[in-house]
Amino acid sequence: MRAVWKGAVTFGLVNVPVKLYSATEDHDVSLHQVHDADGGRIRYQRVCEIDGEVVPYQHIDKAYDDGERTVIITDEDLKSLPAERSREIEVVEFVPTDQIDPIMFDRSYYLEPDSASNKAYVLLREALESTDRTAVVRMALRQKTRLAALRVFGDVLMVQTLLWSDEVRQANFPALDEPAKITSKELDLSKQLIESLSNDFEPEQFVDEYQQELRTLIQAKLEQGDALDTAATFGEQPEEEGGEVIDLMEALRQSIAAKRGGGADDAKSSSSAKPASKSSSSKKPAAKGSSTTSSKSGSSDEKPAAKRRTAKKAG
Repeated sequence: MRAVWKGAVTFGLVNVPVKLYSATEDHDVSLHQVHDADGGRIRYQRVCEIDGEVVPYQHIDKAYDDGERTVIITDEDLKSLPAERSREIEVVEFVPTDQIDPIMFDRSYYLEPDSASNKAYVLLREALESTDRTAVVRMALRQKTRLAALRVFGDVLMVQTLLWSDEVRQANFPALDEPAKITSKELDLSKQLIESLSNDFEPEQFVDEYQQELRTLIQAKLEQGDALDTAATFGEQPEEEGGEVIDLMEALRQSIAAKRGGGADDAKSSSSAKPASKSSSSKKPAAKGSSTTSSKSGSSDEKPAAKRRTAKKAG
């Protein structure tokens, strides 16, 4: 990995030199546009509207137009701003971790110790973990002032940039203004369905099926060209039909029955016997490494203690 930023985390008189690394990467297949008639690649050029010439990146500046006047802002102008010159991740306050809603999270970065001794780094990590606190920090990154959350991820410190409060839209849906009557039976069946799908989250168990299929399609077209038979490659795909509107209670019963491998009548009889919270047939959430649910795959062996510790910290 290549560091994208170097500076220091500061809180009080404590200074923790760090390097910043992007914590995520994009593995999507990259596609470009072509002319459907001859396959010629479509390219977008930066053309000056005054002289009609193509302008290279090194001769492009930014500008602001207020409707009457235009001012040009050069890279040197931006670098002269005090916030941009700052090399500090300034801790503003320490807050309970659960007070930061995940909708606020933007980009994630790892912090690596950047000094001969890692003591200050480890001290901050252990202090955050033992108090279950997240540091709200301010920093300048890529010509923007950022608000961010500095927290523990496994054995490292992580910075996750946050959206500003006015960047999160309010959800105002008239349909939710109307009260909905939920019966205790519907709620019990919903709890049973949730219980049947409960497990510990292990992200490595999930893959991007669309990207896998796209890579399969690309490889098949490279080998077979336009003569590719997609049905032979992916199998016959059923035609999509409009979803059947069924009773909510019946939908819950059928969902539970399908999960248990029984019929709809089995789910109906079991749900009418006892509430979900006391039902003898209700299953406990699967333990770490268990293979009791049909959605899980792989071994039921327990994970090493170190991996469990890392997963706990990440949560």
